[in-house]
Amino acid sequence: MIAQLATGELADVKTDDGKDPAAVALGRKGGLKGGVARAKKLSAVERSRIAKKAATKRWKAVTAGD
Repeated sequence: MIAQLATGELADVKTDDGKDPAAVALGRKGGLKGGVARAKKLSAVERSRIAKKAATKRWKAVTAGD
């Protein structure tokens, strides 16, 4: 789709919510890579610290509802 937009084969199309589908596709592509790339650059200690913090937040939210 991006190539078709660039070559003019496809008119500039907007979705119902006003977003450009090509831009959405590019953003999603980058978003899918982000977590993996971030995890690769973190040390095991840093990953562990982040995971513990996330678990604490999740459990705090669960117990807050009681």
